[in-house]
Amino acid sequence: MPNERLRDALMRNGLALDQVAKAVNVDPKTVERWITKGRLPYPKHRHKIAAMTREPESYLWPQAIDPERKAESAVAEVVRVFPHRNAIPAELWDRLIDEAEHNVDILVHAGLFLVERPTFVKDLARKAKAGATIRLLFGDPDCDSVALRSEEEQLGEGTLAARIRNALAFYRPLQDVDGVDMRFHHTTLYNSIFRFDDEMIVNTHVYGFQGAHAPSLYLRRLSAGDLFDTYSESVEAAWTRSRPATF
Repeated sequence: MPNERLRDALMRNGLALDQVAKAVNVDPKTVERWITKGRLPYPKHRHKIAAMTREPESYLWPQAIDPERKAESAVAEVVRVFPHRNAIPAELWDRLIDEAEHNVDILVHAGLFLVERPTFVKDLARKAKAGATIRLLFGDPDCDSVALRSEEEQLGEGTLAARIRNALAFYRPLQDVDGVDMRFHHTTLYNSIFRFDDEMIVNTHVYGFQGAHAPSLYLRRLSAGDLFDTYSESVEAAWTRSRPATF
């Protein structure tokens, strides 16, 4: 079976077969077989290609990582657990935002707390202009899932929808910035997810509690782990079912 994940990763990074072959010291036809026939490279080659594509080994070759190692790596990906999102130090948010160079993905309902940081929107614009891909997913203020969450968090009818519209006013300057894409989702939001390159904050959602008072995980991606990628794939799933945000 072809390895479409590997093919896609190489294409996204502009890596030709002969470039990969030269980097790992094999014949280009060997690289081609890794893609078209799904052949499994030796570990030293997998590690090198994972680094070149900035993708974890477990994503490119899930069959190569035994379950026990995956479980151990998943534990190692958890850098810290915070009892509440508002317990996350401001310094950590500042560093994550400041150091992100390639990808910023944010999946929230409103995420108003982010724009309480005076330079947050300007930082996103600056990073997009430097070549980063910025994807912002907000809850659709007119959808049923937002109305239900407003009720479940005891916010009152229409409160969460109003918060989303309020947040969008802050993000309006990003509308025409190349590299920034803002969309509405209508999914059941089990977690708010904030990805900055290979680091991530996952704000879990607990029935009856507002997001600021729910636990959060600080994750750092490892090549052999799959916890980080589980949440990344959740963002992708929400993205595929989203629509352009309207202001």
